[in-house]
Amino acid sequence: MSRVLLLGSGGQVGGALLRLLAPAHQVAAPSSEELDLGQAQRLRAYVREHAPALIVNAAAYTGVDRAEGEPERARVINEEAPAVLAEEAARLGSCLIHYSTDYVFDGRARTPYGEGDAPHPLGVYGRTKLAGDQAIMASDASYLIFRTAWLYGLRGHNFLLTMQRLLTEREEVGVVGDQVGAPTWCEVVARATTEILAQGDGDPAGFIGARRGLYNLACTGQTSWCGFAQAIRAELARRGAGPLAQIKELRTEEYPTPARRPAYSVLDTRKVIETFALTLPDWRSALRQALERWRPGVPVAR
Repeated sequence: MSRVLLLGSGGQVGGALLRLLAPAHQVAAPSSEELDLGQAQRLRAYVREHAPALIVNAAAYTGVDRAEGEPERARVINEEAPAVLAEEAARLGSCLIHYSTDYVFDGRARTPYGEGDAPHPLGVYGRTKLAGDQAIMASDASYLIFRTAWLYGLRGHNFLLTMQRLLTEREEVGVVGDQVGAPTWCEVVARATTEILAQGDGDPAGFIGARRGLYNLACTGQTSWCGFAQAIRAELARRGAGPLAQIKELRTEEYPTPARRPAYSVLDTRKVIETFALTLPDWRSALRQALERWRPGVPVAR
């Protein structure tokens, strides 16, 4: 049973990881109140005190719009903290798992982004996440960076839960239809991560060290936010929820936000599939699996 330090266990991916890792590992999962990633020296001391064999960083400053007004806070958590974790992982001979984002891209592509495509973030969130990735890649740590996109889950704040609430509260819901990506259930990311770790169970440092690098990790297929909302509505209706609002398709300019969003965020996942022999579900299949956890006819969240 290896010692694992899991950061971000209160979030979507982190919560799923905690549930999946705990049976087979000795997991330390401090809350953000117990360990503030904005305090670099405290973070460094915590890692040294616990001396984990594996560090899993599922924590981040994820407020895309809020980051525009708090760039320093976003920088410290998304750039400085990963750099500290990479330095300490290298010093301890530990492994580091880190999660990146599609927001490192500007969305001008029209074919799925590969790991080698040049990033060009549009806002503070994307820039700070990219800087964190680069700090890890420049380190001597044995690491895997999983770049994911359009995450949702059954807890916290995300598109699925927001849509469920709005669809049951309103008569009409406007959703952007000209931004394209692959909605990804956080459980898919967590399961893939634990499957990969299980492959190197006998020698995690050697296994990860030999496969050190950046990997896209998301559901397959693609749709727009409006298409995702329509799929959510259809699945809820099929499960007996109702009455449900109608969905109106909007253009991005009709739904202004402080931070610009990439218009195209589809990720090419062939590298992670081939390297680790994974099977990643289509986004529609993953949505159905997620909704299986909800009781038909009962509101999902408030």
